[in-house]
Amino acid sequence: MKKLLWLDDIRDPMEGDWLTYSPISHDEVIWVKSYNEFVFWIKANGLPDAICFDHDLGMEIEEKTGHDCAKWLVNYCMDNNKKLPLYNIQSANPVGKDNIDGLLKNFIEKYENRKM
Repeated sequence: MKKLLWLDDIRDPMEGDWLTYSPISHDEVIWVKSYNEFVFWIKANGLPDAICFDHDLGMEIEEKTGHDCAKWLVNYCMDNNKKLPLYNIQSANPVGKDNIDGLLKNFIEKYENRKM
């Protein structure tokens, strides 16, 4: 059973065509809306098969972003010797999207391709 973790504080993955962003065919979609929910879900359930990232999570200035989630994910994968799940980014923030993508591509290139 393939699981997609959908990180987005506003976009309901089941409405409209948002799931076209999914990098996999999935059986289950888990919608998390914040950094804390993202971390809690992965700690409790392990890595999903794929993750869709939003960058801007919430209206608070101090709110952690999708980029913070991606950084946490990279550290989790390194600490647990895991491959990064497939991913895509549905964020409307082009700079945030590029930052998440750059971080994850760099991890794959520098860590996964040498260690795994």
